[in-house]
Amino acid sequence: MGSGPLVPQNNGFQIQPAEPTDLIKPMGSGLYAVLPSQESTLREYLRVLIKRKWTVLTCLIGIFVVVAIASLRQTPVYEAVGQIAVNKADSSLITFKDSVPVMDYYDPTDLDTEVRILQSDLLALQVIRQLNLDKRTNQRLPNLVADPMQADSAHMTTVLGNFKSNLKVSLVPNTRIIEIHYRSTDASLAANAVNTLASTYVEQNFKTKFESTMQASDWLSKQLVDLQMKVETSQEKLVRYQKEHEILGIDEKQNIITAKLDELNKEMTSAESDRMQKEAVYRLTQSGDANAVASAVTADVTPGSNGTLLDRLHGQEADLKIQIAELSTQLGPSYPKVAQLNNQLKEIDKQIQIETQKAVERLRGQYLAAQQREDMLREALEKQKQEANKLNESAIEYSLLKRDVETNRTLYEGLLQKMKEAGVTAGLRSNNFRIVNAARVPNGPVEPNIPRNLAFALVLGLTSGVGLAFLLENMDNTVRTTEQAQIISALPALGMIPLGSKSSNNGPGQKRPELASSREAVELVTQVRPQSQMAESYRALRTSLLLSNLGAPPKVIMVTSARPQEGKTTTSINSAIVLAQKGVRVLLIDADLRRPSVHKTLGMGPRSGLSNVLTGSTTLEQAITPSPILPNLFVLSAGTPPPNPAELLASSNMKDVLAELRGQYDHIVLDTPPTLSVTDAVVLSPRVDAIILVIRSGQTTKQALRRARDILMQVNAHVTGVLLNAVDLSSPDYYYYYEYQGKYSQYYHDESSEPDDDKSERSKVASGNA
Repeated sequence: MGSGPLVPQNNGFQIQPAEPTDLIKPMGSGLYAVLPSQESTLREYLRVLIKRKWTVLTCLIGIFVVVAIASLRQTPVYEAVGQIAVNKADSSLITFKDSVPVMDYYDPTDLDTEVRILQSDLLALQVIRQLNLDKRTNQRLPNLVADPMQADSAHMTTVLGNFKSNLKVSLVPNTRIIEIHYRSTDASLAANAVNTLASTYVEQNFKTKFESTMQASDWLSKQLVDLQMKVETSQEKLVRYQKEHEILGIDEKQNIITAKLDELNKEMTSAESDRMQKEAVYRLTQSGDANAVASAVTADVTPGSNGTLLDRLHGQEADLKIQIAELSTQLGPSYPKVAQLNNQLKEIDKQIQIETQKAVERLRGQYLAAQQREDMLREALEKQKQEANKLNESAIEYSLLKRDVETNRTLYEGLLQKMKEAGVTAGLRSNNFRIVNAARVPNGPVEPNIPRNLAFALVLGLTSGVGLAFLLENMDNTVRTTEQAQIISALPALGMIPLGSKSSNNGPGQKRPELASSREAVELVTQVRPQSQMAESYRALRTSLLLSNLGAPPKVIMVTSARPQEGKTTTSINSAIVLAQKGVRVLLIDADLRRPSVHKTLGMGPRSGLSNVLTGSTTLEQAITPSPILPNLFVLSAGTPPPNPAELLASSNMKDVLAELRGQYDHIVLDTPPTLSVTDAVVLSPRVDAIILVIRSGQTTKQALRRARDILMQVNAHVTGVLLNAVDLSSPDYYYYYEYQGKYSQYYHDESSEPDDDKSERSKVASGNA
């Protein structure tokens, strides 16, 4: 089970267990990663937004200002709206039918057609000419109406394109009303364009209908003469054919023959179905299967038939079998009563076979009778079909001639009626299009819509800012929080060390140890500023280390990092100090034989150390030096830089040295080189009890952390957990520490005001609890 985030307690920081809602995911090699729950995911989103708040605000303000300036500088645009109603068109001149009441319905495709007509180039050019829109460019279009198919020109194309780009024609849903919208920087021009287009459209539609009516009238008069001759000719052909073929009462005869034919067809279908059913039952009895024969005979049982006798025989057979079985079991098969029952059983079996054979013969007779009836009906049906065909041969030509006569007469009468109406209709000013609402001069512009634009700018700016914030966060490949370290490494978070300053802040009566002037020197905060938040974080690390094992606390503790400059030496020194502050013997070993820095930080000059002990040039007693900081803290420096550091640390001498030191000291802290740079820490890791993997917040990459963990796990090293160093608590990543910082400061303020005796006593108690 992974551990959760670091939370403040009365005596420092403590690792909080993962929430029950978190998911545990196996990662191999006995590792488990803690997957965040939905609540932690939401908190992560909030953290990203707070962290990148300036990015979000910058995008929001930038887009808002740009849209606001563009909206204020935009030229006002006015929009006029007019409406045209499209009623049902009178189609009597097209369908040539008598005027009858019809449903008031209009095909939607016709409405779409009218919309396209309103958007046509011809109407647009007529409106442009009437409103003199072409004069705005100091040029005049040619005669647009007189010759709409005239040669195109660049000027005409430009004017027409501008007009149609500002025009919008649409249907009002669930109505037959068409709306016309036109936009222009001139309010009066917008209204005039809509009204001119509507009136031109209505007038053109009326002219089209008038011309169509006159053309129809002329065409009708020409067709009447031809139709009259066709009617007379077709009537003569019909009478002559009827006399030649003596066709009288064809409808009655045809009805009788057809009815008889239908009846025979139904009887034929029924007989065929009956024959197929009886044939299926009969063929089932021929299969030789006793069960199939019994089923067929049983299915054919009718009241009063042998089926009832067969059922009784089968019942007696079953009873005899039961009696024989019981007596055979009790008295044996040789008993006289058993023999008598067997004889009865044989007699019943013979009777069953005889009755079954009778039933099969009966089924065969039924099948043959049904087949004969089917054949007779088929023969009668064929004869009836021949009679019907003979009648149809004569009736086909008669029906065609009669239909031709009726069609010509109906068409002639319809044309005669429509020709009389055409003259009257042409003079009527009737139209199915009317203007419902004329366009009025708009009072205010529709663009720019400043409130809408600003609202859109707010939404766009906020969306862009949030997206950019998450993009930048995803591009950040470093580890910044303990939660990220846990999820990436699948290791517990031992704690975190806040980012501190290099300035001194010594308390009263405190002396800062003399440090070297080298740039590699770091501040000993746990000794110089024991009341600082950074020192408290190291004490929390001490608590985590001491409680990391179920048995005794770890003795040999190795501190390493993934890459250089991540704070492993600082962690080693301060961890050794806080362990020594408990009153136990602690040895700090500088195992970084390549770039030793512990002696520089503690203000100790170059001297013999670990490398000299391993090569045998000096002894442990000579190399180990008491620390100038605490009396029970001892230091074993790196010594003379050897040519083969990894081989020395992996040698048996190093194993013997650690075994000897385990009996002399309560805790041993080893400062080792970075894991990914050299193999010194890797070869030394199996010989220690606990390993602290130090990473630097905002600097160590996720790949480096995973790689360092994998390298240590491959040699079965006991990696206790990850320590996040140089954490900036003012970052939004750690906003939940703000409240604790105030309480923490107040706590030490109250502590400093206590009498010296009380503070000393409480320190002893706290030290004992730790």
